[in-house]
Amino acid sequence: MSDEQRNRKVIALAPMPPEKSAYALARYSRSPDSIEESLRWVHSHSSEKFWEQFYFAYGHGSIADLGHATVCFEHISELAAIRLEDEPLWDGQAKSSRYQNFAAAGCYVPGEIANTEIEGEYRGILGSLYNIYRLLKDPIQTYLGKRYPRPESMKPADYDRTIGARTYDVIRYLLPLAAMTNVGQVVSIRTLEKQITRLLSAQLPELKGIGEDLKNACAKSPSTVWAELQQEETKGLEPLAPTLARYAGANEYQGSVYKDVLRQVKGRLKQASYDDPQSWKGRDQPVDLLEPHAPLDELVTTLVYRVSHAPYRFLLEWVQQWSEKEKQEVVDAALRGRGPHDDLIKEFRSGYAFIFDILMDIGGWRDMHRHRRCQQIQQNFTTIHGYEVPSVLSEAGVEREYRQAMDAVRLDIERLRVSNQEAALYAIPFGFRVRCLFKMDFAEVEYIAKLRSGVKGHWSYRTVAWVMKQKMLERHPYLGSLMEATSPDIEDSLTR
Repeated sequence: MSDEQRNRKVIALAPMPPEKSAYALARYSRSPDSIEESLRWVHSHSSEKFWEQFYFAYGHGSIADLGHATVCFEHISELAAIRLEDEPLWDGQAKSSRYQNFAAAGCYVPGEIANTEIEGEYRGILGSLYNIYRLLKDPIQTYLGKRYPRPESMKPADYDRTIGARTYDVIRYLLPLAAMTNVGQVVSIRTLEKQITRLLSAQLPELKGIGEDLKNACAKSPSTVWAELQQEETKGLEPLAPTLARYAGANEYQGSVYKDVLRQVKGRLKQASYDDPQSWKGRDQPVDLLEPHAPLDELVTTLVYRVSHAPYRFLLEWVQQWSEKEKQEVVDAALRGRGPHDDLIKEFRSGYAFIFDILMDIGGWRDMHRHRRCQQIQQNFTTIHGYEVPSVLSEAGVEREYRQAMDAVRLDIERLRVSNQEAALYAIPFGFRVRCLFKMDFAEVEYIAKLRSGVKGHWSYRTVAWVMKQKMLERHPYLGSLMEATSPDIEDSLTR
């Protein structure tokens, strides 16, 4: 064995406070010491000055990628969970509406309407949704049990879990964005700092409150449950990320940029009637693959798309008729409040070869939202795009009850919107459609089509993934032929 082989080491480190581990690894890259020597050095020195100087003063952002934290959020709304997860470099899991009964989970009530007549109206809408959620569970589960009898090779517990999941796949369309959930995440403290800033800069009070709670959690010692179970010494644990917590705050640019863009284009949208769904009636497609177009046109259209509800292609054709000056004014509006240390908002991440404008139910979109290797521009949640009706509802004989509930809720939400827009937003059920732009490279198109069209998946995103492949075959025949996808007509046999 050579000296090189004898000297080689692979060293796994025990968990450490994120700021300490990042400091140790940063020092490790800047000194001849071994990692164990660097750990001893860092242990005897304060990391606070290091973080203040290199991360916050000098902007060496990659340092914060070296420290990771596990953070959990409990009893938050589904809407808040969606916004928590809206980070490109994010790893986590939320409470599954496919495997758990949400009927007893409770709902978020905006503080502004608490103890008012509006709260009674709001709770009435949510109560009607949960009543139908409970009402449809047994007939759908009974129908699915008859349609898909248990294979002899399948254990009863596995079978019951599978049929239960398929039942919740249907009735979760009735869950409102106000439904309470839990989220667990493992992220770098660089992502954590961006997440705190984004939450504190949000418009919704719930998100601002979560941002404050997250900032406070970073300044405190973490939960010691695991250490207690391991019978380890638990006193005197260091705070999770105290320096980060001290400096994290709301970002003025993030808090105002979309208002500035909307203010710039609102008059033009109204003048052209492009804020009226009737103007694009018949132009809606569940999945639309756009042709490559000029970078400035893409950027401006994406900015307008973000503050409207219209299809991307429809807006693109409109923007392409504008003068260069008119286009530049929209970009200028998106940059007007940007400070010297502010990142460009994600709408500026243009230039991807494959752009899909996707219109689908909120519940299925939540699963598509997990794909991090693409740029996603989501329009605001609304009821104007209508709702999905799973075919199994008709087959189980309960479609009428579902439609009656959703139609009534839509009218109730529109009435509620007049008195309180925040409450109306939280009351929107998962079955209503949301529009989102997905920009990606070919590898991600291929991955999504293959993964999301699989027979074990939800029929909603299975259909979207399958249509993505068909659009690729139409537009790029050779590349489309390289993609694997399973038709949504092919059902899971329940066998393994």
